[in-house]
Formats: sequence, structure tokens, C-alpha cells
Amino acid sequence: MKKYVLISLAIMIALPVMAKGGLTANAMDYLREAVKNNTQTKAMARAIQAAPLDKLATDRKESNVPKVFTHVMKHVRVTNQARSGRCWLFAGLNVLRPVVIKKYKLDNFEFSYNYLFFYDKLEKANLFLESMINLAKKPVTDREVGFLLKSPCGDGGQWNMVVDLAAKYGLVPLYAMPETEQSHNTRYMNVVIKRLLRKGAGTLRNAINAGKTEKEVEQVKLDILRQVYRVLALSLGTPPTRFVWRYKPKKGKPPKPVAMTPKKFYRKIVGTRLEKFVYLADVPVHPYMKAYQVKYDRDMQDRPNMLFVNVPAKIMEAAARKAVMKDIPVWFGADVGKSDVKRRGWLKIDAMDMGALFGVDLKMSKKDFMTYGDSIPTHAMVLVGVDIINKKVNKWLVQNSWGTKYGEKGYWTMTKKWFDTFVYAVIVPKSVVPKKVLKALAEKPTILPPWDPMYKAIHMN
Repeated sequence: MKKYVLISLAIMIALPVMAKGGLTANAMDYLREAVKNNTQTKAMARAIQAAPLDKLATDRKESNVPKVFTHVMKHVRVTNQARSGRCWLFAGLNVLRPVVIKKYKLDNFEFSYNYLFFYDKLEKANLFLESMINLAKKPVTDREVGFLLKSPCGDGGQWNMVVDLAAKYGLVPLYAMPETEQSHNTRYMNVVIKRLLRKGAGTLRNAINAGKTEKEVEQVKLDILRQVYRVLALSLGTPPTRFVWRYKPKKGKPPKPVAMTPKKFYRKIVGTRLEKFVYLADVPVHPYMKAYQVKYDRDMQDRPNMLFVNVPAKIMEAAARKAVMKDIPVWFGADVGKSDVKRRGWLKIDAMDMGALFGVDLKMSKKDFMTYGDSIPTHAMVLVGVDIINKKVNKWLVQNSWGTKYGEKGYWTMTKKWFDTFVYAVIVPKSVVPKKVLKALAEKPTILPPWDPMYKAIHMN
């Protein structure tokens, strides 16, 4: 008898203890009451189960936004980043394209996105490997090591990367290094590069922990980067060090060809310096009117992280408005998936109402969106027009980089309310920024870790 009692006690001890808060029968009864068994509910269920949710949730009455703007810049042809995460780079170069078009009286002009993209990948790879060297003594379970290993060399980027890449490597016209299949569809190239870098991280950690000298470790790093360079060159092409600059103006004959280097082209032909712009972000999870930097928010080992001032949306709007009225395109980062109807190019809060479709409340504040990870900037675009009614901004005209298939031949209409809620950052000239913002920019910035909501709020994926 004792034997069976002991066995029973052993079984009871081995069984898991039921945690408080489990779903009881009473709780399930309460949950089932959320779906009424009536004709209307059945009709809704049939529709939701048979049709795409975005079409069912689109309110065409709310989405009809007149395509009228009080000020619009001269249009340039829309670009197409294809199946790549290069929006930040396309938007950055789209800020400069009108400068060259106007200066040389061209019908159209495009920079080589592929050229800077090559060096962005190479610099990111080097930054990752250097970080692995610096963190070699920490376990792979360390939060910072894990953050880096998760995405060693993604497509996503930021404004400062455009600035730093152009300053270091210059710019070239599209014809000097055209797009390739792999620049248009980066998925599998990225798989190869990430594998090389993760493998390289292990090789470097082993070398350091085995007592290799600093010079020996540097050689190990260069050998890894050499493989990355090979993959990039075979996939994207080899970046030119010299090319011939030739163009045809809308009127008259083409001038004589001129030999150029990428840095000379940026300095003499483009002329506009990206460093004169400042980065304003609206991130309500941190105090406003302060300067910030986020660790690893860069693509180069020897350049600083992105520097920005956290400001309310109304300051971003006022600065962007002044720039657009001066015909200066404004790079901005936003959560384009929120209330976006791609076919017509609507960026309007009530254009797509999933909450109304399901009969649930999905409304959140901008602060809560960010705090709880429901909204981050997923895309960078350019403001090229504004509609002002009674001295107030009513809506914006947006130039996208998804080709002419979406929106109004590649252009979007964005309302003021959507801007206030889902736009997180703008790049504007210092001349349109209030003095108190410039004062905050000059102060010592607060450095935040890469897992802070601020990183997600300013980094284009």
C-alpha cells in the first residue's frame, strides 16, 4: 500500500501546477458572447472569410481626396526600387535629382542607386565585423551581440548613410553603374552575405579568444570582407573609379564629354551638399527638444551615428512646409502600411478601417504605437507638394519610389492627420528650422541603445 501512495505522490509532484489566469469554462462562455449568432454576424463572417481584408476595409467615401495642391514642385520621373529595401537611398538621391535636372536643363536624370548601395553593403559588413571584434569577449547570448547577429547587413538605412556614402565615395549617373537583377531583388544575395558575416563572426571570436594578435585579427577580418566584396561585385557589378560625363539638354546640342571621378562629379556637377540638412524626428516616447543618437544607427565604422532632434509633429510640419514652398524636396520616414491603399496612393487615417470591419477598437496614440511596437517607419519617400487652406496645411503630395504602377503614376496624397500620426522624421535645410531646434542640435546628444524604440522610429527597414 505504501508503495502505491508513494508513486501517486510522485506523480502529483511531477504534474505542472496550474497557473492563475488560465482560460476557464466561464471565461470561454464570456468570450463566445463576442460573436452574436444572428443574420448580420453570419453575413459579415461570410464576407470576411471570402474576400481580401484591405478591400473590405477600404472606405471609398473617406478615401476620395481631391488631387488639388496649392504648391507643387516641377515633377521628375518616378523611380523604382523594385524588390529591395533601398527606399532611404532612393529618397535621398531623389532630393538631389532636381538639382542636376535644373542645372543642366535636362528632361530627366537619375543617379546610380546601385553604386552607393554596393558601398553601403560593404561598409555595413565592415561595421558588423568590427563590432564582433569589440564584443568578442561577451557571450553570443548578450543582448548587443544578439542584436547585431539578427541582421548583420540588411538593406534598410537612414539619411546619414546617404550623406556619408556620398561624401566618401561620390556619386555617378545611372548609366555609369546600372541596376542588375540582384539590386532589384536583393533577397538571395542578402542570404549569402549574412551567412558569410555570421560565419565570420565565429571565426573572429575564435581567433581573438585563441590569443591572436591585433594584426592577425585584422587580416582575418579583411579575408572575410574580401569574400563579401566578391559576392557584391558579381551581383551588383564593380563600382567605377572613372567615367565619362555626357548629357543632352532639352534644347541644343550635347556638350563635349568630360572625364570624371565619382567624388568630382558630386562636388562639381551636383554641388549641393547634403550636410546642410538637419534631421527632425517625432518620437513621443522620449522628451522633446533634445538631441539624440542611437548606437549602430550608421553604416560606417569611422562615422558617427545619426544625430537628430526630437520635436513635436507641428515643428516637423512647419519646417517641411517652408522647404516645399521654396521648392526643396523633403525626405521623410513613415509607416506607409498604415491606412495605405496602394492602387490609388491614399495616406489617410480613415481610408482603411479594419476596426470598423471587425467591430473592434484599434485606435492608439502615437506614443503607444511606438512603445508597444505596433508602428515604426517602414518606408522613406519625398514631399514635393503641399495644399494650404486658410493658412493651414491640408494635405501633402508625395513622390514614391515604387514605379508608376501604384498611386497616381507614382505619386501619393497624404493628409495632415496621417502626417501627424504616422510620419516619424523629416530632413530639412537648417534655414527653415527654428533657432531653439538648432540650439538643441548643438548640445551633447543622449546616446540610446539599439533596442530603444527610438531606433525603430528612425531607421528605415
